[in-house]
Amino acid sequence: MTSPRPFAQVDVFSRTPYLGNPVAVVLDGTGLSDDAMQRVARWTNLSETTFLLPPGHPDADYRVRIFTPGGELPFAGHPTLGSAHAWLDDGGIPQRSDRIIQECAAGLIEVKRGNGTLSFAAPATQRTGELEDGYLQQIVSAFGIESGQVLSHQWVDNGPGWAVIRLATAQEVLDLEPDLSQIPTAMIGAIGAHPEGSPYAFEMRTFAPGVGISEDPVCGSMNASVGQWLTGSGAVAGSYRVSQGTRLGRAGDISVTADDDGGVWVGGATTTCFRGTAVI
Repeated sequence: MTSPRPFAQVDVFSRTPYLGNPVAVVLDGTGLSDDAMQRVARWTNLSETTFLLPPGHPDADYRVRIFTPGGELPFAGHPTLGSAHAWLDDGGIPQRSDRIIQECAAGLIEVKRGNGTLSFAAPATQRTGELEDGYLQQIVSAFGIESGQVLSHQWVDNGPGWAVIRLATAQEVLDLEPDLSQIPTAMIGAIGAHPEGSPYAFEMRTFAPGVGISEDPVCGSMNASVGQWLTGSGAVAGSYRVSQGTRLGRAGDISVTADDDGGVWVGGATTTCFRGTAVI
């Protein structure tokens, strides 16, 4: 039997509504089966659809399940911020005034408010280190670039399976025309530096054929783990901004901030664009 459930669609990582990355949020997912959630996520055809549930952990304010059109993720960044925004907008009151605690399959994720934005604490990476030569060559071939263009590369997996290559310039990243049929199970990003004086330090693009998404407009989880890599290795110091979604006609604006203790926060603007009910 279907029933109406509160629903919101939230734009994340852009101060201009409809130029960030949308996430569909079902604010009451109680009683829905895995198959029903997956069916809805496949139908919305967004990079992610989330379902909010009562928390199981005593410190959590709510629990979230995150689905792509191709499967469930233990963690994802823009759905974390979008779900927190929708939960607050729907009258949610966090246990702590300075933090929202989200429970997901990857554990407890802290979200904080400040200056009109939300930021999440980057979760620990599950896999790090340089990519294997064979896999790197597959990526180079699929991206249509030369091996010498890759300045560095790394596993940056905080749940979805991410890996990343670093190119010299933002323009090289923007010029990529990947043949994803060569890497059908990949979860891969590319990052390159903007020129001196740009408001953004880097341009990012994220490709996720492994979960049925050719290119994610703006990816919080990738920026989180790449931020941990760049700041932890000393390649970048302090805070920086990332532009993403340019090739898709978006204007993603992601802030990455490293704490004194080495923690990384990823933040951006969030705006409710649609609000109503979903009949599921």
